Amino acid sequence: MSGTLYIVATPIGNLKDISFRALEIFQKVDYILCEDTRVTGKLLNNFDISNKMISFNDYNELSRIPMVINDLTADKNIALVSDSGTPLVSDPGFKLVREAIACDLRVETIPGPTAAISALTVSGLPTDKFIFLGFLPKKYGKKNKLLNDLKKTKQIMKLTVIIYESPFRLRQTLVDTKEVFGDIPIVICRELTKMHEEIRQEKVSAAIEHFSKVTPKGEITLLF
Repeated sequence: MSGTLYIVATPIGNLKDISFRALEIFQKVDYILCEDTRVTGKLLNNFDISNKMISFNDYNELSRIPMVINDLTADKNIALVSDSGTPLVSDPGFKLVREAIACDLRVETIPGPTAAISALTVSGLPTDKFIFLGFLPKKYGKKNKLLNDLKKTKQIMKLTVIIYESPFRLRQTLVDTKEVFGDIPIVICRELTKMHEEIRQEKVSAAIEHFSKVTPKGEITLLF
């Protein structure tokens, strides 16, 4: 017998979006792997759950994996969460899941919110075919090449593009997108499910003008 690694989705903003199953898993596992224990701690405290938390992020993922695999082999049950949304989606965890599968250990998903899909459903853009790119490369050359490759793909197949972006890089990404695709309609979803949720549907030039005057804040998803 061996334990189970649970991949647990958590709210992207509104704590009421947590699932009953996720709360049940948090209570029964031996410990919870967290991207940031302070963020997960607030979530657990809100539901009066007390359990051991261990940090698991981009900086320590590789060093933590052997410990987690050993614990799973020793019949311990472990939950993996990110700061928000579904783990592994532009967040740490892929290498751990891959190693667990390679070791023939059980991995189980506890589904829930994902910003990319939530944004898609309220964007008003076609939902039958889409591509998710996560965060674009920070360097202009790599970003520009990716966008140009994407333009070729969209000429062959009509699909909706979903991108995550930092508020600090939003305006430049809008400029880069306009440079490659022209003044296309774009949807900007900001702070989804939160008090200051904002969904903007406009031409990319209008978005550039707006965010030249208004400093963007929070979690942002771009779609076009």
